[in-house]
Amino acid sequence: MSEFEKRFGRYALRNLPLIMIICYAVGYAIRYINPDFLMYLNLDPYKIIHGQIWRIVTWLLVPPNDNNIFWVIIMLFCYYSIGVSLERTWGTYKYNVYIFSGIGLTLIGAFLTMGIAYIAGGGLVAAVYSQMVAAVFSTYYINMSILLAFAMTFPDAMFLFMFFIPVKAKWMAILYLVILAIQFVTGGLFVKVALGMALLNFAIFYFRNRRGLGVRPVQMRRRQPVRTPTAGRDLSRSSGRVTRHKCAICGRTEEDAPDMQFRFCTKCEGNYEYCEEHLYTHTHVRMS
Repeated sequence: MSEFEKRFGRYALRNLPLIMIICYAVGYAIRYINPDFLMYLNLDPYKIIHGQIWRIVTWLLVPPNDNNIFWVIIMLFCYYSIGVSLERTWGTYKYNVYIFSGIGLTLIGAFLTMGIAYIAGGGLVAAVYSQMVAAVFSTYYINMSILLAFAMTFPDAMFLFMFFIPVKAKWMAILYLVILAIQFVTGGLFVKVALGMALLNFAIFYFRNRRGLGVRPVQMRRRQPVRTPTAGRDLSRSSGRVTRHKCAICGRTEEDAPDMQFRFCTKCEGNYEYCEEHLYTHTHVRMS
């Protein structure tokens, strides 16, 4: 656990995948009720600096373009399942960092593009370019980066392509990367910047965590509940009663989080037990 996580980890939003799906659901409801209203919510940097500051947040409500309610439901369910899996495996703090850094980089890219337009052609050109930015910069590429992160973490997880063709997540990721590469080469400046920022977020996260985030099916099976009659006992911080489990990172016990699972790490040298949020994200203990 980093010093930054120790200090600010408690402020991380729990159930962030559910919050994101609720935002999409609200956005789709607005699209079906009054689609023109979304024009007042999208990411338009020029209008933001001229007083419409709510757009810094409300652009997250603008959903991908899809008018088929069936595919919308499938998409929402897919993103929720992927997000929950990542949050449980990485931990709430690390998943928050990944999502909000992607959002932050997208905002930086949008304002950077408008700034270049302003320097090149003045306020009128910047206003026109900003409207184009609003049409391209959305959560679409952030969602694609989430899919790539899932494939990085669960390379052998299976997707049912077209509902009946089983495909491993790592091959789906390669397909997505090919599609994104084609979009980057053939797209205009706005597509290049928006896509580049999302991939930059993924690249930074990948190279910082590539050694500790891959989860194989055998590791997933370890997450199933098991009995540990010889587990060490501890005093609960909340009730003072003797407890059976305690996380070596955050110190939580089953008294603090009754629904949380605790596991011993087979790669650590010694008797170290971790909660489900830190089982796959901790630094392994080596005696030598």
